[in-house]
Amino acid sequence: MYFNNVHVGYYLVVAILGLFVGEMVSWANKRLPEYKKVISKEIITEYKMNFKPNYILMLITSAIYITLVYKFGIKETLIANLDLIKYIILTPFLLSAFIIDYKLQIIPNRLNLSIFEIGIVFAFLYGMSNVAITINMLLGMLAGAGIFFLITLVGGIIYGKEAMGFGDVKLMGALGLYFGLANIIVITLVSFLIGAILSVLLLITKIKKTDEYIPFGPFIVIATFISIYIPFEQIKTALMTIFTLGLYK
Repeated sequence: MYFNNVHVGYYLVVAILGLFVGEMVSWANKRLPEYKKVISKEIITEYKMNFKPNYILMLITSAIYITLVYKFGIKETLIANLDLIKYIILTPFLLSAFIIDYKLQIIPNRLNLSIFEIGIVFAFLYGMSNVAITINMLLGMLAGAGIFFLITLVGGIIYGKEAMGFGDVKLMGALGLYFGLANIIVITLVSFLIGAILSVLLLITKIKKTDEYIPFGPFIVIATFISIYIPFEQIKTALMTIFTLGLYK
């Protein structure tokens, strides 16, 4: 049986993989904020003593993996599967960034660094078939980090405090390696649009108070997943329509 030209067996494999990875994300979310190694010699003992399965996160990760396979399919060569592979690897890091930043208002350096390191590897792999892709990914890194650093700098000058955490700056720089220049700009715009809408809703519903800090990392993560699933041109058209108040055709 096939779905979108992919045998059902592949979906079963990634579904099971997603369950395992989801539980590892839950474990990492406990360890990273405490500056502890996610993988350690004592992992089996500590895991049994301190952790319970996070079934919701496991199912979410599994569902994401299944939809990624459905969207990108399974190709014949490694290079042809790079998009699918990089997003499968990136997914747990995005989920960790979302949860940790939402709960603790931080994005651990180890998490951002891991995203960056893996992104460099993918930039090299893409360069084996097309150097222009690697250059675009490096430009994406510079643009992602540069835009958010500028916002942080200007916010600090105007308001006397950080308008954006440096964890967000590092996250956007690292993500630029996965999405390239045009897409990282789109992710930036979408994240601010989502941030504005959800922040208003959080304030209206009194989930957050006006003097409370609202972490921006979750908005970046949501925008990133939107960019993964929705084609660039469709997002671009939607953004142009929104920001031009419907004047863009």
